[in-house]
Amino acid sequence: MLHLIFQSVEAAVLERIESGDVVVFLENAVLCVLQNSAISDALTRQLGKNRFCVLSDDIAIRGIVPNELVEGLEVIDYAGLVELATDHPVIQSWA
Repeated sequence: MLHLIFQSVEAAVLERIESGDVVVFLENAVLCVLQNSAISDALTRQLGKNRFCVLSDDIAIRGIVPNELVEGLEVIDYAGLVELATDHPVIQSWA
């Protein structure tokens, strides 16, 4: 399953994500994946069983550089987002 997270997220939401799922942080949700954020520890624990991505345009517009993100997150562009959407028939949006 592909999860699209658009707004602030709590660790409780991450607990609902199953092993093997892919998560993309978009819009203001990119602020949640900064190092030392409220969910950075939870993200780090789940990196072994999930793929976490962040949209490059969303971090750029907020003045965030990739080395400020939780280590292990993948920065993708819109083409990468489209590829993920076509590869996953089930998509859950979190707003």
